[in-house]
Amino acid sequence: MVELLSRKDTRASLPTTALVEPDECVVIVDDSPEIILLLNHYLTKQGFTVFQASSAQELYTHLQHRKVALVLLDIGLPDSDGNEILDDLVANYQDLGIIMVTGSFDLQTALDCLRRGADDYLTKPVTMDQINYTVNNTLKKRRLAIDNRIFQRELEATNYRLQFLHQLNQEMNSAYLGTVELTGILQAILVGITSEEGLQFNRAFLALFNESGDILQGRIAIGPSNREDAGRVWNSIKERNLHLPDIIAHWRGEYQERDVEVNRIVQLLQIPSSDRDHVLIKAARRRKSILVTAAKAEEAHVPEELLQLLQENTFVIVPLYSPSRSLGVIIVDNFITNKPITGDDISSLEIFASQASLAIEHSHLYKDMLQKIDELELVSQELEHSKDLLVEAEKYSAIGHMSAQLAHAIRNPITSIGGTARLLARKSDDPYTINFLDIITKEASKIETILEDLLSFAQDHKLELASQPVNPLIRRCLMAFYLMMRKANITYDLDLPDDDIIVQIDATRIKLALLHLIRNAIEAMPDGGTLTVRVVQKNESCQISIKDTGVGISEAALQHVTDPFYTTKVYGTGMGLALVQRILTLHRGSLQLRPHSTGGMIAVITLPLFSSTVP
Repeated sequence: MVELLSRKDTRASLPTTALVEPDECVVIVDDSPEIILLLNHYLTKQGFTVFQASSAQELYTHLQHRKVALVLLDIGLPDSDGNEILDDLVANYQDLGIIMVTGSFDLQTALDCLRRGADDYLTKPVTMDQINYTVNNTLKKRRLAIDNRIFQRELEATNYRLQFLHQLNQEMNSAYLGTVELTGILQAILVGITSEEGLQFNRAFLALFNESGDILQGRIAIGPSNREDAGRVWNSIKERNLHLPDIIAHWRGEYQERDVEVNRIVQLLQIPSSDRDHVLIKAARRRKSILVTAAKAEEAHVPEELLQLLQENTFVIVPLYSPSRSLGVIIVDNFITNKPITGDDISSLEIFASQASLAIEHSHLYKDMLQKIDELELVSQELEHSKDLLVEAEKYSAIGHMSAQLAHAIRNPITSIGGTARLLARKSDDPYTINFLDIITKEASKIETILEDLLSFAQDHKLELASQPVNPLIRRCLMAFYLMMRKANITYDLDLPDDDIIVQIDATRIKLALLHLIRNAIEAMPDGGTLTVRVVQKNESCQISIKDTGVGISEAALQHVTDPFYTTKVYGTGMGLALVQRILTLHRGSLQLRPHSTGGMIAVITLPLFSSTVP
C-alpha cells in the first residue's frame, strides 16, 4: 500500500473548482502541529479552503457549521479513537471524503480502515506527491459518487415523469373529461409540476380563458405558504402511496382546503384578453414561454398588480393552446426556495403544459359532442312535432283567407236567391210551385249557415294564453331547421339573455310565426351564410330579431310582403308573412321587416310582456 501511494502520480490534477464547491472546505484533524502546518500549507496552496482541528470535538464543530468535503483524520487523537470517529462519519455523512492518517504503517490497520469505509490511507511522514495523489483521488471519487447519485435521482425523476405522463394519457384516453374530471387531471398535473419527484417548483397557478375568450380567469393552484409546509404535498402522496387515479379521485377537495393562500391568489387573477401588452396575455397569444426575472421580461410588460398578487418577481409563464385556440397559461415560481429557473426547467414544464392543453381540449371536444347530441335530440323532437306544422298552417291560412273572400262573394247572391224564393212563395197559390220555392229557400238557408261557419273559421281570434319563457321557444324553433341549415352551409348565432324573459302568449301560434320567419331567412341564403337570432327586453316589451345575410328584398317588394297571396318565390301561396302579421296583431305585437346595413334582411318581432289580447 505504501509503495502504491508513494508512486508519483503522472496524471494532471483536476482544478479545485472541479473537485469541490466554492462553499466547501477541507478539515485536517491531527494533534501534531507540524503535520497540520504541512498539510494546511500544501492544501491552501492548491486552492482549498482549509480548517484544522486537534480533537474530535473540534471536528464535529466544523461539521456542524460548515460544508466539509474532505477530512484528513488522524487515527490517534487525545479525546477519541479515530476508528470510532470513522464509523460515525461513514454512517452519518454520506458525501464526506475520509483519508485516514497514522504515524506508523500497518497493513492490517490500513485494510481495516478501508473496510470500515475510509476512502484512502496515508502514513506519516507524507510527501507532497502522496498528498497530491491521495487528496485528488479521494475528491474525484467523491465527486463521481455525488454525480452518480444526482444522475440516478434525475433518472428516477425522469422515469417518474414519464410514468406520470403515461398515466395522464391513459386517463384522458379512457375517460370523457367533464368539468369534474378535467379539474382532477389539471390538479394532478400541478402536483407533477410541484412534487419532489416531479419538477420541484414551489407553486403552480393555472388560468384559462372563459368560453367567450375575453377574460383570462384563474382556476386552480398548488403550493405551500411557507418553507415548513413546502414538502407536505409530495410527502403525503408518498406516505399514502397514492397514484394518479387516487389523486384525481380523492385529492381535489384536500388541495383546495389546504392550499388556501394560493387558491385565494388564483381566484383574484382576471385579465381581459384585450390587454395584449400584459405578460400573461402575450405568452398565451404568442404561444411562447416567458421567463420573468426580477420583475422584467423581454418584449413584455409585467404589471405591478401581478407582482403584488403573486408576491414574487421571478417566475415563468407557459402557454396552453390547441391548434385552433389559446386555452390559458400555467404560472410557476420558487416562492419558498428562491431556486433559479433554468432553460431545462422550462423545457420540462412545457411537456406538462402540453398534457394540460390536451386535457383541456379533450374536455372542450367532449362538451361540444354533448352539445351536438343535445341539439340532434332536440332537432329530432322538433322535427317530429313540427314536420307538418308549417305546411298545414300555411294551407289552413290560405283556406281561411279564401273562405273569407268566398263567403263575402257568395253570401249576397245566396241571400238574394233565398229572399226572392220566400217572396214568390208568399205570392203564389199553386201548391206545386210553393213546394219547389220552399226547397230553394231551405237550401239557400243551409248555404248561408255554411258561409257563416266558414267566415267564423277565417276570423278565428281565440288565443290560449300562458306564461312562456322565450329562450327555450327560440331554441326549439331553430333546431327544427338544424338539418336544413347544415345542408345549406348556414351557421347560426344565438344571442339570448342570461335571465330568461317571460311573456304571456299563445305558444303554438308564436312558434308558428317564428318558424315562418326562420324558414324565410334560411331560404334567403341559398349559398350559405349566417342566421343571427337576438332577444332583448326593452321597457315593457320583448324584441326578437331574426337576421340573415341573404340576397335581401327590393324596396318595392318590401311594401307588399305581408299582403295575402303576395310572394316573390316560384312556389308557395304567399300567405306566410300575412299569417305572421295576423298572429302578432292578435297578441298586440308587431312585425317590422327592413334591410340590414351589412346586407340581408332583419325581421323584428315585438311582443308585450303582459298581453291584453283579443279574447
